[in-house]
Amino acid sequence: MHPNPIFHGDDAARDLGFARNRGFGVLAVSQDGAPLISHVPFLLSQDGASADLHLVRSNPIARLGDVAARLVVNGPDGYVSPDWYDAPEQVPTWNYVSVELTGRLEPLPAEELEPLLTRETAFFEDRLPKTPWKIDKMDRDAFTRMLRMIVPYRFHVDEVHSTWKLNQNKTQTARMGAADQINTGIGSELGTLSALMQNPPGSTPGE
Repeated sequence: MHPNPIFHGDDAARDLGFARNRGFGVLAVSQDGAPLISHVPFLLSQDGASADLHLVRSNPIARLGDVAARLVVNGPDGYVSPDWYDAPEQVPTWNYVSVELTGRLEPLPAEELEPLLTRETAFFEDRLPKTPWKIDKMDRDAFTRMLRMIVPYRFHVDEVHSTWKLNQNKTQTARMGAADQINTGIGSELGTLSALMQNPPGSTPGE
């Protein structure tokens, strides 16, 4: 998390809802030397207690078994130019949203893999403006071969932390000025970031 507590999320339900809707994150596991990292789609349970995911069998994380881990779910982000505040003595910064889930990664029985893939596929396909793709569209032998290459996991969530860095430490005028201009800048999902900056979590709309 960001070291400044003003940017820390204080609404676990909002944080979990953000992570659940996003459904994609960075899985990190400690080891001697540099941490092991894997970018994974996941399904977060409705109560936020666990997230189901799969890993390629050859992934080094998949060789560790039951292990402590962290799942980082990033959202929109963007560079903020000091000029956009229309205020003196400002410096550049970077606004962003990130939810960090800390817990334990547990291997699941092989028979849970196909149901997991079916649920994962439906979660994302049902949000697209088309007839959902389903596993039964694949040749069964080809699908069975694919299953041998991946393994199912459950990530048990013990802690939820988040950073919503949206210029809450600036005046309303400065924050709104940056929100108006950030669409012209550098980053990802700048329109979403702009909307969040206009009404940061915890603020009154229009504040």
